[in-house]
Amino acid sequence: MRVISHKRLVDAAKNRPGAADAIDRWYRIAKRADWRSIHDVRRVFPTADPVGEFTVFNLSGNQYRLITVIRYTQHNIFIDSVLTHREYDEWSRRQRAKK
Repeated sequence: MRVISHKRLVDAAKNRPGAADAIDRWYRIAKRADWRSIHDVRRVFPTADPVGEFTVFNLSGNQYRLITVIRYTQHNIFIDSVLTHREYDEWSRRQRAKK
């Protein structure tokens, strides 16, 4: 998979040192993956969840959330953000309000 943009992950790791190792681990796995569906993702990351157009990954023992958009047919993963659990709760509320 092509991760767009790796720089967002690098910046997130700098700003959230507690998530740095988990971000790096996720990136190394994702860039070598050949995911075709959420089922493929869940074979590697069982707690990954689709939330609307996004796929959300739990990092660092559920302390952080990596928000992505995965375009399976194009083999692209777009990085949206890395959030704390609290920030994710607010993000999630905003997503539900859009519906």
